[in-house]
Amino acid sequence: MQSVNTNTELDVVLRRSKFDKYLSESERFDFFASLNNESLFIEITTTIRECRDHKDDKFLELAIDGRADFIISSDDDLLVLHPFRDIQILTPRAFLDLELS
Repeated sequence: MQSVNTNTELDVVLRRSKFDKYLSESERFDFFASLNNESLFIEITTTIRECRDHKDDKFLELAIDGRADFIISSDDDLLVLHPFRDIQILTPRAFLDLELS
C-alpha cells in the first residue's frame, strides 16, 4: 500500500469540519495555497520504519532528508520518539514555550 505524502495529508486534514470553529474553509484553503507557494519540497531518499504507527514514518523521513531541527506534532506516536536522531519532537505548546523563552 502506498502511503499518502505529507502535502496531501495536510490538505485532507485542513478540510476537516472540526477546524471550522477556528478558521473558515476559505481561510484554510488560502493558508494551504500560500504554504505550497513558499515551501521547499524535499526528495525523500531515506527509508525509516521506527514509528509504532508506520503511517507516520513519512514525517521522520522528511525530517531526516530535510535536515530538520524540530518536528512539531500532537501525535503521541511521534512524541514518544523524542528526540529522534537529534531532532526534537515537540507539541505545538512546547515549541512555542521554547521559542518564547
